[in-house]
Amino acid sequence: MAAAAAVVTPSGLEDGVSRARGEGAGELVVERGPGAAYHMFVVMEDLVEKLKLLHYEEELLRKNNLKPPSRHYFALPTNPGEQFYMFCTVAAWLINKAGHPFEQPQEYDDPNATISNILSELRSFGRTADFPPSKLKSGCGEHVCYVLDCLAEEALKYIGFTWKRPTYPVEELEEETVPEDDAELTLNKVDEEFVEEETDNEDNFIDLNVLKAQTYRLDMNESAKQEDILESTTDAAEWSLEVERVLPQLKVTIRTDNKDWRIHVDQMHQHKSGIESALKETKGFLDKLHNEISRTLEKIGSREKYINNQLEHLVQEYRAAQAQLSEAKERYQQGNGGVTERTRLLSEVTEELEKVKQEMEEKGSSMTDGAPLVKIKQSLTKLKQETVQMDIRIGVVEHTLLQSKLKEKSNMTRDMHATIIPESAVGSY
Repeated sequence: MAAAAAVVTPSGLEDGVSRARGEGAGELVVERGPGAAYHMFVVMEDLVEKLKLLHYEEELLRKNNLKPPSRHYFALPTNPGEQFYMFCTVAAWLINKAGHPFEQPQEYDDPNATISNILSELRSFGRTADFPPSKLKSGCGEHVCYVLDCLAEEALKYIGFTWKRPTYPVEELEEETVPEDDAELTLNKVDEEFVEEETDNEDNFIDLNVLKAQTYRLDMNESAKQEDILESTTDAAEWSLEVERVLPQLKVTIRTDNKDWRIHVDQMHQHKSGIESALKETKGFLDKLHNEISRTLEKIGSREKYINNQLEHLVQEYRAAQAQLSEAKERYQQGNGGVTERTRLLSEVTEELEKVKQEMEEKGSSMTDGAPLVKIKQSLTKLKQETVQMDIRIGVVEHTLLQSKLKEKSNMTRDMHATIIPESAVGSY
């Protein structure tokens, strides 16, 4: 009945899950509400009901010797390896129930390949799976519940299952009859019985007003006879019979209230008497125990004093040994500090010695090796060649400069001769 009430619209549930996750092509991302984190628990409970409708206990669990999962098995992380294997097994069984042949996954199969095959089958049913496959590797969570729920719905569609209206059983309310005790009456019941007796037995009813008036008249008549002795005219036997007849009806029980202070006082007195009676017995045992403990403590004290007297010289030797040990530790600490300092100096001297050895090796190798001399000769030859080239370039530059000066001088001379005009030529104009 819970499954019928919870999964009336499977398509609407799928849409609600996708909207809560903000997934699906072309859909807007909707902000998750405060209850979205607990939505997978609802989906998991619906999934368990759907699996029961598909008879998974007989067809899946018993055949594979699996334990039935709890109502929140795939919603909470407990054992990732076991949950992932259970997820793959249930998903493969649901795909086969939905009419698509699917090979049952084994424990040592590649998880990525198994997940991709399950998601491809899910998409073949027209369901959306817009989340990374790594979300299913843990074997629990919102996406695992979503995939299994979609496959369970497809399996129910394939077998032609339809939801029906729930039928509620009609419960008949039995009338409880409480037996009444005639011996105990409450005040209200006494009043009711008095009223019934007034209506039923009018002959046996005694009117109090009439009786009061009669008694008043008798008193007035007898008051005139003060010298007479008052005597009762009622027969004692009749009085006893009347008392025996009315006595059962006069028994009235008043319900005790636990809040009444009289009950509390009675309880206090009862507890006080119980404590006093128990204290008398317990006090004797406690006194006896106290005496035994006192004697035992005295024995222990005397034994301690005896042991201390016997072992006093050993204690003094132990204290002296402790003092010597502390002095030895101090000397050891001082010597250890000197050794550490000398070790540091030794390491520094060793480093300097290594440096000197390295320098001596370099100088010895350079003195015995003729490679530097060859390099110097080559450098001198190269310098000579560069000097010759520089001299040639300087000569070329000087020759070029001399030619440019001579050319400039000839040009200036030519210009000067060209600018001097004879006077005969000027007069002709």
